[in-house]
Amino acid sequence: MDSTPVAPRPAAVLAEGHSGSVWLTGQQPSRTLRRGRYAPASITHPGKMLPTIARYAINTYTQPGEVVLDPMAGIGTTMVEAMHLDRQGIGVEYEARWAELAAINIALATTNGAPGTGEIYTGDSRNLATLLPRMLRGTVALVITSPPYGPSTHGHVRTPGARRGKVRKLNHRYGGSDNLAYRDHDTLAEGFTDILTGCRTVLRPGGHVVITARPYRRHGELVDIPGMVVAAGQAAGLELVEECVALIAGVRDGALVPRASFFQQKNVRDATAAGDPQWLTQHEDVIILRTPR
Repeated sequence: MDSTPVAPRPAAVLAEGHSGSVWLTGQQPSRTLRRGRYAPASITHPGKMLPTIARYAINTYTQPGEVVLDPMAGIGTTMVEAMHLDRQGIGVEYEARWAELAAINIALATTNGAPGTGEIYTGDSRNLATLLPRMLRGTVALVITSPPYGPSTHGHVRTPGARRGKVRKLNHRYGGSDNLAYRDHDTLAEGFTDILTGCRTVLRPGGHVVITARPYRRHGELVDIPGMVVAAGQAAGLELVEECVALIAGVRDGALVPRASFFQQKNVRDATAAGDPQWLTQHEDVIILRTPR
């Protein structure tokens, strides 16, 4: 049995004066959720959003026929899930490699009978207002996205040879060094603020923004990405509605079923053995913002 410590978690993460809730989104492994619904190459992206998180947000904050946008679209999870729920999914992706894969997944959704539509643009979402067609301004009901985690992504494990040689990482990078994921924290915060400011130009009054984020450790120090997201949203003129928890672990008989990567488990065990007790993260913080009505 896995002995890696799993963090206990309160029923909700609350900002003062705001409500919160737990999204039961980790009941199935991510590979099961994507099988037959996404191209096999989708597994190579290092920072994929769980399809069930996108589905929950779309069902909660939109109606059939409405527009859902992801300004950091990756392999197109938001668009694919929006299409299957009869919405119009629109995405923007900086890396051409992932934009091409998103286009493949959009086409696969159509082949699978999804009643909605999907579209992907390639470009820098810090220039969102000029990148997207003007006709979208004021029409988007929901933005769903996640900031990049850069060096903290773990990818996949490979142990080459019959003797199971040195463990190495594969598929753990978003793209080149110019990607926002690999800039310093202040540049990431500034860039993410620019992206959310652009989202305001296309959101309708009262439209929602759902952002998943989690803290991570850099050189042993905790980096507060959820806090950065809230600050960026408020700097962009958005209102904080609530902070929720989206589980990436399953729940069975009242206990969590961890779905952490090999490297996450190893890092936690090594830190605990060195006298620095740490816990496996089994959730995403979900920051929910809204344009002023």
